[in-house]
Amino acid sequence: MSFGATGRDAARERGERRPGEPVWRWTPTGAGSVVLGAALLAVGLLTGRADVALLGVPVLLSATWAGRPGAWTGPVLDRPTHAELAAAPTSAPGRLGAVLTIDPPPGAELVQVRVAAPGHRSVELVVPAARREVTLHLSTVRTGPQPTFVVDLRGHGPGGATAEDPVRAVAPDQLVLPAAMPLGRVPLPPRLRGLTGPHTSRRLGSGDELRDIHAFVPGDRLRRIDWRTTARRSPDLEELYVRRTFATAEATTMLVLDSRDDVGPDLRTWRGSGPRRVDEPTSLDLARHAAASVAGAVVDAGDRVGLEDLGRRRRPLPAAAGRRHLRRLLLGLALSSPLGTPARRLRAPRLPADAVVYLFTTVLDDEVLRVVRTWRELGHRVVVVDTLPRVHPVAEPHLSIAWRVTALERQDRLDQLVAEGVPVVPWAGEARASASARLEALVRAGERHRAAPAGPVAGGAR
Repeated sequence: MSFGATGRDAARERGERRPGEPVWRWTPTGAGSVVLGAALLAVGLLTGRADVALLGVPVLLSATWAGRPGAWTGPVLDRPTHAELAAAPTSAPGRLGAVLTIDPPPGAELVQVRVAAPGHRSVELVVPAARREVTLHLSTVRTGPQPTFVVDLRGHGPGGATAEDPVRAVAPDQLVLPAAMPLGRVPLPPRLRGLTGPHTSRRLGSGDELRDIHAFVPGDRLRRIDWRTTARRSPDLEELYVRRTFATAEATTMLVLDSRDDVGPDLRTWRGSGPRRVDEPTSLDLARHAAASVAGAVVDAGDRVGLEDLGRRRRPLPAAAGRRHLRRLLLGLALSSPLGTPARRLRAPRLPADAVVYLFTTVLDDEVLRVVRTWRELGHRVVVVDTLPRVHPVAEPHLSIAWRVTALERQDRLDQLVAEGVPVVPWAGEARASASARLEALVRAGERHRAAPAGPVAGGAR
């Protein structure tokens, strides 16, 4: 059995059939049986050999019986096999599913099915001709819009004497959301904002961390009165004392995705030619995964997070908090993709004041240095996440030389960022496992910097 494609078969896949054109056709097996039976019958009659003629009769009758089932067995094979593919949700991350519904016509005997998916080996199976549903699954590390299944079917009549033209069913593309890994604590901006939140700020307000004990003044709340201190300092209750605390505030985090590049480990695919492996994430897949992980950590801490895209001139996703907002952010990450050759930005994206910026980029051009320096001049704390995958060695000399030059230029940019005090966190290969520890080290370094005592002030008390 074969799925040989012809121009006529392509027309069948598109649903184009001329009026009166038969749906089921003779197969080489059926036609060969008819020719063999007729030949034996003719030879027997011409040579006067009744035994030879009798050998051809059953072969001819069986082929005719199988080829025209409607004459004896009931319904005629007058329609093709109906196939329908519908997406099926899966609980495991990185797995896509679909349900294939097969509805062959009455009188068919077998249905040959071939299932193919980009980056996977095709699978062929033969099932009895009956209405059934088949569940399909595939695994992938890629995110964003992904093509899934292409199914070719071909029904076979009794005895394999007749078969229909191949029928194709294509499953709709599925949007794969990036999965997050637990990170713990992530760096916060140097200044907090808002009137409430999970962090303790340095300003006076309502909170849990004690700032000092102060005499009661108009505007203080009565529930803040410290009666023990009042009884100790003013036994006659001539003056009341209140406990003043540090206010709580929230941190704002902006995720900036550099979707201008989407390159994989294979240099030969950087030119846009050749298929990409489904078991090797590209730079944009790594960026989505890293951004989703940081966003999950920020939302778990009760802070606000927003999304910006360097490759698109569209309104960013404003900073907000909560699980519902996290779902919108994951959807925005999955929908991000390169759009041709991006135009050079005249200025860096405008971000909320006092926000910490996470830039997920491959650092393949000088645009990254320009926007990072602009944000730092505006007072933002910037963390660069390197999302370039580990490049496979190539045998072509011209590609090898081009990559060596590109890698040296890229390393120079990374060295400049580190020299200017910008932390760089790699996210490819084994480095992803240590990303949580690197971010935790940045958090502790920031805490030590804020807790460091101030130097002596000229003219101050000794």
